[in-house]
Amino acid sequence: MRSWPDCPIGARTLGAMSARSRDPSRLDVEPFAKEGGELEGEWPLRQLRRLAETAHPEARPTESDRVHWQARGEMRPVRGAAPQPWLHLSAQTSLNLECQRCLQPMAVPLDVSRSFCFVHGEAAAAALDAESEDDVLALTRALDLRELLEDELLLSLPLVPRHESCAPPMPLAGSQPEPLEERPNPFAALAALKRPGRH
Repeated sequence: MRSWPDCPIGARTLGAMSARSRDPSRLDVEPFAKEGGELEGEWPLRQLRRLAETAHPEARPTESDRVHWQARGEMRPVRGAAPQPWLHLSAQTSLNLECQRCLQPMAVPLDVSRSFCFVHGEAAAAALDAESEDDVLALTRALDLRELLEDELLLSLPLVPRHESCAPPMPLAGSQPEPLEERPNPFAALAALKRPGRH
């Protein structure tokens, strides 16, 4: 994979930015937003371990499987207050999940796009988050984009992955067929709850 100057492997800057505001593992959010910074790149899917572990046991991610991602910052005006930093993130990949009907691997494309508003302090983030439909986070000088995007990809997993058309596995000879119990994905189940945001 090509290494871009002054950037971690797998990340490419779009536009001129300071060294700190272009490190996706320790992103300094406020200057990144003030500069209208843009980053894009890819990570091996295996490095997103929580996500990789949800794959079918016989179809785990290989070295060639990648997560493609993009990040863009901006400052939005606020009436009667200082502008707020915003971060827009997106990621795309494909993961082989276990079909809950036939128990075989099924390729599931994942495509997420989220925007986050940043404010100073955990208390302010919690207060604003309670009354806002937007995702609100406390401002940080060392945001790990990979961890944040992995959270969003986990939340985008289908609750009960199933092929559109398939048959349940055949019972072994002499055994009595048992009803197949569907097992919802524990991470995807979180997405079914009302998301008040992040703190």
